[in-house]
Amino acid sequence: MTERKARGRPRDWEDKTEQNTIKSLDRAMEVLERLSEMGGSTLSGLASDLDQSPATVYRVLVTLQGRGIVDFEADQQLWHIGAGAFLIGSRFLRRTSLVDRARPILRDLMEATGETANLGVQQGGSVLFVSQVETHASIRAFFPPGTMSPLHASGIGKALLAQMPPDRLDRFLEGNVLTSFTQHTLTAPDDLRRDLVAIQGRGYSIDAEEKNLGMRCIAAAIYDVHGEAVAGVSVSGPTSRIEDQSIARLGERVIRAADALTLAIGGRPRQDEADSAISISA
Repeated sequence: MTERKARGRPRDWEDKTEQNTIKSLDRAMEVLERLSEMGGSTLSGLASDLDQSPATVYRVLVTLQGRGIVDFEADQQLWHIGAGAFLIGSRFLRRTSLVDRARPILRDLMEATGETANLGVQQGGSVLFVSQVETHASIRAFFPPGTMSPLHASGIGKALLAQMPPDRLDRFLEGNVLTSFTQHTLTAPDDLRRDLVAIQGRGYSIDAEEKNLGMRCIAAAIYDVHGEAVAGVSVSGPTSRIEDQSIARLGERVIRAADALTLAIGGRPRQDEADSAISISA
C-alpha cells in the first residue's frame, strides 16, 4: 500500500473565497484583536466600537474565556486579554532565534549599563517589545513583552525608521499621524527627518522624554543577512540616571550589543548609507 504524503494545506489553499472562510472564527479574531488594542473594555463599549450586537460579542467573549484567552474583571465589569493569549504568543517567540539569542546579550547590556535592556521589532506603525531584562534599580523603565509604542516616539522605533529606504519612510510619514505624547515628541515630519539623519550619523537613537516624561531610551538597529534592519535593542531609564554626559557612553554600549546580536543571527550591518539616505523635505 502506497503511503500517503502528509500535507500542510489543502489543494485549494489559494482560494480565499467565502467558502474557505469561517465567519464566526473571523468575527472572534476581530473581537480579540480589538480588545487587545483597547487594553480592556466593557461589553457595551467593545460591541459599540466594533458595531456588533452585544449578544454576539458576549458569546465570543465567553467562548474565549473558556480557553483562558480573555478574562473578566467582575467588579469593574471589564474584559481583558487573558493568560492563554500570552501563552500562544510566547510559542511564536520560541519560533525565532532572535529572542533566544538576545537574552544573554540583553543581560550583559543591563549589567554593563545598570539600565533596563529591551528588544523590539516593528509591527505596523509601532514597535512591539518582545523581550526585556530589567535593571535591579528601584526606579526603572518597564516594557513587558507585548507592549507596543509608536515608531516616531520610541528609541527602537526611530532606530528602525533611520534605516528605512526613503520611499518606505515617505509612505510611513504620509500614512501615519505623528501623535504628541509630551512636549518633546517630534510631531513635524521635517523635525523627525532631521533626527533620523542624526541617528544615521552616530549609529544610535535617543528617545528624550518623547513618549514618557522623565524617561530616556537609547537604541540601535539589528540587521538580518540582507543587511536590513529587522529589530532594535535599547536601554531605558530615568533622566536622573541617563544624563546628557552619559548618553555617548551608553550609545556605544548599545551599538556593541546590537552588533553582537546582528552577528548572532547571521546578519550583517547595512554598509551602503546611500540606500537609506533621508531627505529633509519629502
